[in-house]
Amino acid sequence: MHNYLKSIGFRKLKSKNEIDLLISDIVKHPDRKVITEDKEGNVFAELRKEFGEFIGIAVRGFYMENNEFHVEYYYPYFLGGGVTTEERIEVEKHSDRESYAGVCDEMRIGVTLIFYLQNVVEYLQEKRTKNGKRIPINATISALSTEGKIILPIYKNESQIKSGEKYTNNRNHLMAAAREGDEEAMESLTLEDIDTYSMVSRRVMTEDILSIVDTYFMPHGIESDQYNIMGEIIDFYPIENRETKEKCYVLTLNSNHLVFDLCINREDLVGEPAVGRRFKGVIWMQGQINYQM
Repeated sequence: MHNYLKSIGFRKLKSKNEIDLLISDIVKHPDRKVITEDKEGNVFAELRKEFGEFIGIAVRGFYMENNEFHVEYYYPYFLGGGVTTEERIEVEKHSDRESYAGVCDEMRIGVTLIFYLQNVVEYLQEKRTKNGKRIPINATISALSTEGKIILPIYKNESQIKSGEKYTNNRNHLMAAAREGDEEAMESLTLEDIDTYSMVSRRVMTEDILSIVDTYFMPHGIESDQYNIMGEIIDFYPIENRETKEKCYVLTLNSNHLVFDLCINREDLVGEPAVGRRFKGVIWMQGQINYQM
Protein backbone atom coordinates (compact mmCIF):
# COMPACT_ATOMS: atom_id res chain seq x y z
CA MET A 1 0.00 0.00 0.00
CA HIS A 2 1.25 3.48 -0.85
CA ASN A 3 2.12 5.36 2.35
CA TYR A 4 0.43 8.56 1.24
CA LEU A 5 -2.98 7.12 0.32
CA LYS A 6 -4.29 8.18 3.71
CA SER A 7 -3.27 11.78 2.97
CA ILE A 8 -6.08 12.02 0.39
CA GLY A 9 -8.73 10.25 2.50
CA PHE A 10 -7.99 6.52 2.21
CA ARG A 11 -6.95 6.10 5.84
CA LYS A 12 -9.04 2.96 6.37
CA LEU A 13 -7.82 1.21 3.23
CA LYS A 14 -5.70 -1.68 4.55
CA SER A 15 -5.87 -4.96 2.64
CA LYS A 16 -4.25 -5.72 -0.72
CA ASN A 17 -7.60 -6.97 -2.03
CA GLU A 18 -9.24 -3.58 -1.33
CA ILE A 19 -6.43 -1.77 -3.12
CA ASP A 20 -6.58 -4.15 -6.12
CA LEU A 21 -10.34 -3.54 -6.46
CA LEU A 22 -9.80 0.21 -6.29
CA ILE A 23 -7.05 0.14 -8.94
CA SER A 24 -9.16 -2.13 -11.16
CA ASP A 25 -12.05 0.34 -10.97
CA ILE A 26 -9.77 3.23 -11.95
CA VAL A 27 -8.48 1.27 -14.96
CA LYS A 28 -12.04 0.48 -16.10
CA HIS A 29 -13.59 3.87 -15.35
CA PRO A 30 -10.93 6.60 -15.43
CA ASP A 31 -11.89 10.27 -15.32
CA ARG A 32 -8.88 11.11 -17.47
CA LYS A 33 -6.67 9.06 -19.78
CA VAL A 34 -3.47 10.26 -21.47
CA ILE A 35 -1.34 8.11 -23.76
CA THR A 36 2.08 8.47 -25.36
CA GLU A 37 5.09 6.35 -26.32
CA ASP A 38 8.20 5.88 -24.22
CA LYS A 39 11.69 5.89 -25.75
CA GLU A 40 11.43 2.14 -26.49
CA GLY A 41 8.21 2.65 -28.47
CA ASN A 42 5.91 1.11 -25.86
CA VAL A 43 2.41 2.57 -25.45
CA PHE A 44 2.65 4.25 -22.06
CA ALA A 45 -0.53 5.53 -20.40
CA GLU A 46 -1.71 7.28 -17.27
CA LEU A 47 -5.26 6.79 -16.00
CA ARG A 48 -6.57 9.13 -13.31
CA LYS A 49 -9.63 9.17 -11.12
CA GLU A 50 -10.56 12.14 -8.96
CA PHE A 51 -11.94 11.44 -5.48
CA GLY A 52 -12.30 15.03 -4.31
CA GLU A 53 -11.26 18.59 -5.06
CA PHE A 54 -7.75 18.34 -6.57
CA ILE A 55 -7.11 14.86 -5.07
CA GLY A 56 -7.10 11.45 -6.72
CA ILE A 57 -5.15 8.38 -7.73
CA ALA A 58 -3.11 8.00 -10.91
CA VAL A 59 -2.39 4.56 -12.38
CA ARG A 60 0.48 4.23 -14.85
CA GLY A 61 1.35 1.34 -17.09
CA PHE A 62 1.55 -0.01 -20.63
CA TYR A 63 -0.94 -1.25 -23.21
CA MET A 64 -0.02 -4.70 -24.48
CA GLU A 65 -0.48 -5.96 -28.06
CA ASN A 66 -3.95 -7.33 -27.22
CA ASN A 67 -4.95 -3.84 -25.97
CA GLU A 68 -4.88 -5.08 -22.38
CA PHE A 69 -3.61 -2.54 -19.85
CA HIS A 70 -0.72 -3.70 -17.68
CA VAL A 71 -0.48 -1.75 -14.39
CA GLU A 72 3.10 -0.85 -13.55
CA TYR A 73 2.40 1.30 -10.46
CA TYR A 74 0.01 3.83 -8.94
CA TYR A 75 0.34 6.86 -6.68
CA PRO A 76 -1.97 9.31 -4.89
CA TYR A 77 -1.82 12.86 -6.16
CA PHE A 78 -2.79 16.34 -5.07
CA LEU A 79 -2.83 19.18 -7.58
CA GLY A 80 -1.59 22.49 -6.20
CA GLY A 81 -2.31 25.96 -7.52
CA GLY A 82 -0.29 28.96 -8.64
CA VAL A 83 3.38 29.16 -9.57
CA THR A 84 5.81 27.87 -6.94
CA THR A 85 9.17 28.29 -8.67
CA GLU A 86 10.49 29.85 -11.86
CA GLU A 87 13.94 28.31 -11.54
CA ARG A 88 15.19 26.09 -14.37
CA ILE A 89 13.82 22.55 -14.01
CA GLU A 90 15.85 19.46 -14.89
CA VAL A 91 14.03 16.12 -15.24
CA GLU A 92 15.61 12.83 -14.17
CA LYS A 93 14.17 9.33 -14.69
CA HIS A 94 13.88 6.96 -11.74
CA SER A 95 15.90 3.81 -12.32
CA ASP A 96 13.26 1.21 -11.43
CA ARG A 97 10.18 2.41 -13.35
CA GLU A 98 8.80 4.85 -15.90
CA SER A 99 8.56 7.72 -13.43
CA TYR A 100 10.45 10.97 -13.23
CA ALA A 101 11.62 13.61 -10.78
CA GLY A 102 11.87 17.36 -11.30
CA VAL A 103 15.05 18.96 -9.94
CA CYS A 104 15.89 22.64 -9.50
CA ASP A 105 18.25 24.83 -7.47
CA GLU A 106 15.83 26.91 -5.43
CA MET A 107 17.76 29.72 -3.74
CA ARG A 108 15.00 30.56 -1.25
CA ILE A 109 15.28 27.23 0.58
CA GLY A 110 19.04 26.80 0.21
CA VAL A 111 18.84 23.17 -0.98
CA THR A 112 18.16 21.42 -4.27
CA LEU A 113 14.39 21.04 -4.62
CA ILE A 114 13.36 17.59 -5.88
CA PHE A 115 9.75 16.67 -6.59
CA TYR A 116 7.82 13.74 -8.04
CA LEU A 117 6.72 14.71 -11.55
CA GLN A 118 2.94 14.52 -12.04
CA ASN A 119 2.62 15.35 -15.76
CA VAL A 120 4.98 12.66 -17.04
CA VAL A 121 2.99 11.99 -20.23
CA GLU A 122 3.07 15.68 -21.20
CA TYR A 123 6.83 15.73 -20.52
CA LEU A 124 7.41 12.64 -22.71
CA GLN A 125 5.27 14.12 -25.49
CA GLU A 126 7.24 17.37 -25.42
CA LYS A 127 10.50 15.44 -25.40
CA ARG A 128 9.48 13.55 -28.57
CA THR A 129 8.41 16.73 -30.38
CA LYS A 130 11.18 17.83 -32.73
CA ASN A 131 9.59 20.96 -34.17
CA GLY A 132 7.73 23.67 -32.26
CA LYS A 133 8.83 22.34 -28.90
CA ARG A 134 7.27 24.28 -26.03
CA ILE A 135 9.59 25.73 -23.40
CA PRO A 136 9.09 24.91 -19.69
CA ILE A 137 8.62 28.25 -17.92
CA ASN A 138 7.83 27.39 -14.29
CA ALA A 139 6.51 24.68 -11.98
CA THR A 140 3.57 24.22 -9.65
CA ILE A 141 4.63 22.29 -6.55
CA SER A 142 2.28 20.58 -4.10
CA ALA A 143 2.75 18.20 -1.19
CA LEU A 144 1.14 15.35 0.74
CA SER A 145 1.72 14.66 4.43
CA THR A 146 0.92 11.71 6.69
CA GLU A 147 1.47 13.55 9.97
CA GLY A 148 1.79 17.13 11.08
CA LYS A 149 1.34 19.58 13.94
CA ILE A 150 0.00 23.10 14.19
CA ILE A 151 2.45 25.44 15.94
CA LEU A 152 1.66 28.90 17.28
CA PRO A 153 3.22 31.82 15.38
CA ILE A 154 6.11 34.01 16.44
CA TYR A 155 5.00 37.55 17.22
CA LYS A 156 6.62 40.17 14.96
CA ASN A 157 6.07 43.90 14.81
CA GLU A 158 6.10 45.86 11.56
CA SER A 159 9.77 46.79 11.91
CA GLN A 160 10.81 43.14 12.38
CA ILE A 161 8.75 42.07 9.33
CA LYS A 162 10.41 44.70 7.11
CA SER A 163 13.84 43.81 8.48
CA GLY A 164 13.20 40.12 7.73
CA GLU A 165 12.13 40.89 4.15
CA LYS A 166 15.24 43.02 3.61
CA TYR A 167 17.47 40.23 5.00
CA THR A 168 15.82 37.65 2.71
CA ASN A 169 16.20 39.80 -0.41
CA ASN A 170 19.86 40.47 0.41
CA ARG A 171 20.54 36.78 1.01
CA ASN A 172 18.86 35.81 -2.28
CA HIS A 173 21.10 38.27 -4.15
CA LEU A 174 24.18 36.83 -2.42
CA MET A 175 23.07 33.28 -3.24
CA ALA A 176 22.59 34.21 -6.91
CA ALA A 177 26.02 35.83 -7.02
CA ALA A 178 27.65 32.86 -5.26
CA ARG A 179 26.09 30.50 -7.78
CA GLU A 180 27.80 32.51 -10.53
CA GLY A 181 31.16 32.10 -8.78
CA ASP A 182 31.41 35.40 -6.85
CA GLU A 183 33.96 34.72 -4.10
CA GLU A 184 32.98 37.78 -2.05
CA ALA A 185 29.35 36.58 -1.98
CA MET A 186 30.50 33.13 -0.86
CA GLU A 187 32.55 34.65 1.94
CA SER A 188 29.66 36.87 3.05
CA LEU A 189 27.29 33.90 3.16
CA THR A 190 29.80 31.86 5.16
CA LEU A 191 30.27 34.62 7.75
CA GLU A 192 26.51 35.13 7.90
CA ASP A 193 25.95 31.42 8.60
CA ILE A 194 28.59 31.48 11.36
CA ASP A 195 26.88 34.49 12.98
CA THR A 196 23.48 32.78 12.74
CA TYR A 197 24.81 29.56 14.27
CA SER A 198 26.39 31.54 17.11
CA MET A 199 23.16 33.47 17.76
CA VAL A 200 20.98 30.34 17.77
CA SER A 201 23.43 28.46 20.02
CA ARG A 202 23.35 31.34 22.53
CA ARG A 203 19.56 31.83 22.55
CA VAL A 204 18.63 28.14 22.63
CA MET A 205 20.07 27.94 26.14
CA THR A 206 17.14 29.99 27.48
CA GLU A 207 14.52 29.86 24.70
CA ASP A 208 12.57 27.20 22.84
CA ILE A 209 13.95 26.55 19.34
CA LEU A 210 10.49 27.08 17.78
CA SER A 211 10.45 30.64 19.14
CA ILE A 212 13.78 31.34 17.41
CA VAL A 213 13.34 29.55 14.08
CA ASP A 214 10.37 30.93 12.14
CA THR A 215 10.34 28.44 9.24
CA TYR A 216 12.66 25.80 7.83
CA PHE A 217 12.89 23.47 4.83
CA MET A 218 15.30 20.52 4.88
CA PRO A 219 15.63 17.04 3.32
CA HIS A 220 14.22 14.12 5.29
CA GLY A 221 15.42 10.50 5.29
CA ILE A 222 16.77 8.71 2.24
CA GLU A 223 13.91 9.60 -0.12
CA SER A 224 15.09 12.53 -2.23
CA ASP A 225 11.61 14.10 -2.63
CA GLN A 226 10.66 14.07 1.07
CA TYR A 227 11.30 17.05 3.35
CA ASN A 228 10.93 18.06 6.97
CA ILE A 229 9.41 21.52 6.97
CA MET A 230 7.83 24.21 9.05
CA GLY A 231 5.89 26.94 7.31
CA GLU A 232 3.39 29.71 7.95
CA ILE A 233 -0.23 28.99 7.01
CA ILE A 234 -1.34 31.60 4.49
CA ASP A 235 -4.72 30.01 3.76
CA PHE A 236 -6.57 26.74 4.41
CA TYR A 237 -9.85 24.99 3.64
CA PRO A 238 -11.38 21.53 4.18
CA ILE A 239 -12.09 19.00 1.43
CA GLU A 240 -13.81 15.60 1.46
CA ASN A 241 -12.99 12.30 -0.21
CA ARG A 242 -16.21 11.44 -2.08
CA GLU A 243 -15.50 7.70 -1.89
CA THR A 244 -14.69 7.36 1.82
CA LYS A 245 -16.25 10.60 3.19
CA GLU A 246 -13.02 11.24 5.11
CA LYS A 247 -12.11 14.89 5.70
CA CYS A 248 -8.81 16.45 4.68
CA TYR A 249 -7.25 19.89 4.95
CA VAL A 250 -5.60 21.85 2.16
CA LEU A 251 -3.03 24.27 3.62
CA THR A 252 -1.27 26.99 1.65
CA LEU A 253 2.15 27.31 3.27
CA ASN A 254 5.03 29.75 3.15
CA SER A 255 8.24 27.95 4.09
CA ASN A 256 11.45 29.95 3.59
CA HIS A 257 9.44 32.14 1.15
CA LEU A 258 8.56 29.09 -0.96
CA VAL A 259 4.74 29.08 -1.28
CA PHE A 260 2.93 25.81 -2.06
CA ASP A 261 -0.23 23.84 -1.22
CA LEU A 262 -0.28 20.80 1.05
CA CYS A 263 -2.97 18.16 1.64
CA ILE A 264 -3.25 16.17 4.88
CA ASN A 265 -5.92 13.94 6.42
CA ARG A 266 -7.68 15.76 9.25
CA GLU A 267 -7.11 12.75 11.53
CA ASP A 268 -3.35 13.03 11.01
CA LEU A 269 -3.13 16.72 11.89
CA VAL A 270 -2.58 17.66 15.54
CA GLY A 271 -4.12 21.04 16.34
CA GLU A 272 -6.47 23.43 14.55
CA PRO A 273 -5.14 25.26 11.50
CA ALA A 274 -5.56 29.03 11.28
CA VAL A 275 -4.06 31.75 9.12
CA GLY A 276 -0.83 32.94 10.74
CA ARG A 277 -0.18 29.71 12.63
CA ARG A 278 2.54 27.33 11.47
CA PHE A 279 2.52 23.77 10.15
CA LYS A 280 5.34 21.40 11.12
CA GLY A 281 5.71 17.96 9.56
CA VAL A 282 7.22 15.66 6.95
CA ILE A 283 5.99 16.07 3.37
CA TRP A 284 6.24 14.32 0.00
CA MET A 285 6.75 16.87 -2.78
CA GLN A 286 4.93 16.50 -6.09
CA GLY A 287 4.60 18.91 -8.95
CA GLN A 288 4.04 19.59 -12.59
CA ILE A 289 6.07 21.54 -15.12
CA ASN A 290 4.14 24.34 -16.83
CA TYR A 291 4.97 24.83 -20.51
CA GLN A 292 4.80 27.97 -22.61
CA MET A 293 1.53 28.02 -24.56
